[in-house]
Amino acid sequence: MLYSTQNKNHTVSFKEAVLSGLASDGGLYMPVELPQLPADFFVQLRGKSFSEIAYEIAHALLAADIPDEVLRRIIDQAINFDAPLVKLDEETYVLELFHGPTLAFKDFGARFMARLMSYFMRDSARELTLLVATSGDTGSAVAHGFFNVPGIRVFILYPSGGVSPTQEKMLTTMGGNITALEIQGTFDDCQTLVKQAFNDPELSQKLFLSSANSINIARLIPQMFYYVYGWTQLSDAAFTHPVVFSVPSGNFGNLTAGLMIKRMGLPVTRFLAACNANDIVVEYLRTGAFTPRPSVKTLSNAMDVGSPSNFARMLELYGHDAGAMREDVYGVRCADEETRATLKEVHDRYGYVLDPHGAVGYFGLKQYRAAYPTPCTGIFFETAHPAKFPEIVEKVLGIPVEVPARMREYLQKEKHAARISNNFFALKQVLMVS
Repeated sequence: MLYSTQNKNHTVSFKEAVLSGLASDGGLYMPVELPQLPADFFVQLRGKSFSEIAYEIAHALLAADIPDEVLRRIIDQAINFDAPLVKLDEETYVLELFHGPTLAFKDFGARFMARLMSYFMRDSARELTLLVATSGDTGSAVAHGFFNVPGIRVFILYPSGGVSPTQEKMLTTMGGNITALEIQGTFDDCQTLVKQAFNDPELSQKLFLSSANSINIARLIPQMFYYVYGWTQLSDAAFTHPVVFSVPSGNFGNLTAGLMIKRMGLPVTRFLAACNANDIVVEYLRTGAFTPRPSVKTLSNAMDVGSPSNFARMLELYGHDAGAMREDVYGVRCADEETRATLKEVHDRYGYVLDPHGAVGYFGLKQYRAAYPTPCTGIFFETAHPAKFPEIVEKVLGIPVEVPARMREYLQKEKHAARISNNFFALKQVLMVS
């Protein structure tokens, strides 16, 4: 069972939580209880394949909701690419999360969710309409993950000029059951429009609405898998120091997934909330006050979020206690000039090419070590392939970035997107005639 962050007495089944996306009272769904797994559970996963690890975690969470054979099939189809842990030095590792079809970590959640929703909708006569707000990689991952899935139609809202040219091509060239909407506004506007659609009685009556954003609990579950997989890839020597994860953070679904798997028993000492100039959660960790504000554009555009949705789940995990959250989460702000400097530093020092979001993750780890000099084994996330941001990476490093073949295919296609204002009536008109 899951409950709404707005009302603990509002509980639903996992199926209802996934298909509705957002609770009817506007809250986000959270598990009533997370299973507690012993330390040896995780130790025994070392040496197993990624799909085997993903199945064990999913089974611990979802055994009561999905038959074993169905769950194995979903995992085998969704988690069929690697997330290798790359060693930079004895205490620093990068977990590469960009080996999926759209070269970003969002592929894990989108592919898992597409297959889960397809299973839950298998006997339904209604069409499911997915609304997705994206600041970059979510849109392309969802477009690819849900492309031509029977019974599901997808509308992707993205801010005009707020995603990279490569990201835009990857989310506007699919066609089929995927419709891209270019919103004249910010990502926060896109996210607000999605929430307004869910709260509109006329739309709710006409359409079966759901979301593929990280407000949907199904997005967070597969993100838990790679925390465990990354941890299992560490050598015995690495465990002589406390393990910390540095997570580039925008809407905070990725970090929330990490906090949930820690609550289930994964032995992680600290999580670093590595943010860009949109540092609302960093300010909360410093002051105890959560004050959303309009987002600002940065080099790490997928993290340009001024009111992160998943912070509601973080508050639930820590009983709305900032002090308790600080025990597990350390916040770091990385400005654009620091992002550029980090891209160059990591390339000069290790010969490794980061994307701007991974640079923020590395910077977070570096700042944490400056504040806490006790040795730690640090894993930071590289959430997207650097070729998705050639305008930034090539300018800073002065070298060409190799473009994977599957990305070149997207770049050769023609963009198809309807441009609309950030007024809800404009979105409602599009949805009502769809």
